[in-house]
Amino acid sequence: MDDEQRRQLFEDALDGYEDGPDATVRATATALEASESARSLVLVEGVSDQIAVETLARRLGHDLAAEGIVVLPMCGAHGVGRYLERFGPHGADLRLAGLCDVGEEAIFRRAMKDAGIGNPTNRSEVEQFGFFVCDTDLEDELIRAATRPAIEALLDSQGDLGSFRTIQKQPGWRDRPFPSQMCRYLSAGRRRKSRYARLIIERLDTASVPSPLQNLIAHVTETHPTEEDPP
Repeated sequence: MDDEQRRQLFEDALDGYEDGPDATVRATATALEASESARSLVLVEGVSDQIAVETLARRLGHDLAAEGIVVLPMCGAHGVGRYLERFGPHGADLRLAGLCDVGEEAIFRRAMKDAGIGNPTNRSEVEQFGFFVCDTDLEDELIRAATRPAIEALLDSQGDLGSFRTIQKQPGWRDRPFPSQMCRYLSAGRRRKSRYARLIIERLDTASVPSPLQNLIAHVTETHPTEEDPP
């Protein structure tokens, strides 16, 4: 595969999404603008999570924009507090949901309490409020769900298998489990997390989608009546 073919595949995988060094900042600004007319807001850590949520929703037949649902990448989990204050019961009072890594679960719990949303003390209670936790993170969940043969075939189809093999041969990574190697690969290259979030979910059997992501989509796309809707 030549460089032009790889470049086209790169652009195709990110079609419709921001690219460049300030992509996350611009994606957040776009989502904040859209939130002004939203009914529901889904808070995620970054653009790769946004792409994963929106790609799965499309595969399941949902048009999030038409349903008044905006997915907002926060540029990191530590921003969740200000967004819950801004859009929760103390602010715009939108219907809120979210997705986070297991390492940030405690941050989300504290922020939910401070914003007057609830006081969850365990994972089950967090999920009752519409916030779902990935173990260890979404990339790890997707890699395990897709399986090694499927991931390697996908890498090959994108012209990336050779560069992945290079990481696998490095002394610090050659004896690590495949999911760890793949997570390292995704974090080491420009927009790899975003590209492969979309590519994996587009090819993954919907029955195999990790439960945090599956449950989030089910939660945010439930029908909830508003003042204009009939009872």
